[in-house]
Amino acid sequence: MFIAMNRFKVLKGSEQDFEHVWLSRETHLGEMPGFIVFHLLKGPEREDHVLYSSHTMWASHADFEAWTKSEQFRKAHARAGGNKPLYLGHPEFEGFTVLQEEKADGSTRTQAAE
Repeated sequence: MFIAMNRFKVLKGSEQDFEHVWLSRETHLGEMPGFIVFHLLKGPEREDHVLYSSHTMWASHADFEAWTKSEQFRKAHARAGGNKPLYLGHPEFEGFTVLQEEKADGSTRTQAAE
């Protein structure tokens, strides 16, 4: 499994605009093989920004890579640059290979690093 995250430092006062952009968009994620789940996360408030993160889970790193090269990706991000500045700097991407997963039912899955 692979987790892809983008962290956004949203300018104070721009939270509603940022959330509207994300919550009203067409994602096309469900059309992609290997897509598992998406989360938009709101984090702590700092002096000049509020931290947000987008978080997707994929069956594999290859599935995520295919998403970034797809027509669905281009469609989902078509409006990304058309908004007023909502955050400080560029989003910070972080990608992670899942080595272990533990579920509420007590089951555990361990995977060797790629």
